[in-house]
Amino acid sequence: MSNPISPCISVCKTDPETGYCYGCGRTNEEKVIWKNENTSIEWKNENLEIIKARLSGWQLESFNKSYEFKIKNGISLIKNKLINK
Repeated sequence: MSNPISPCISVCKTDPETGYCYGCGRTNEEKVIWKNENTSIEWKNENLEIIKARLSGWQLESFNKSYEFKIKNGISLIKNKLINK
C-alpha cells in the first residue's frame, strides 16, 4: 500500500463555523497529523474517507477532480492553472 499524497488542493481557507478547510475538508489538527512523518498510511486513508464524507455537492466534485489531477500530475489543479496563465 503506497503512502497517499496530501489532500491539500491549494484552496486553503478555514470555515469559522465548522473548522473545516473549504478546499480539502480537513481540520487544522488533521493538517498537522498529515505532515507528521510518523503518521500511518492507514490513518491517512481513513482520513481521506472522513474528509470526503464531510464534503458534498459541487465542493466534493471539485475536491475529487482536483485531487485526482494532483495524484496524476503532482500538482493541484489550481496551481497548474496559475502556472499556465
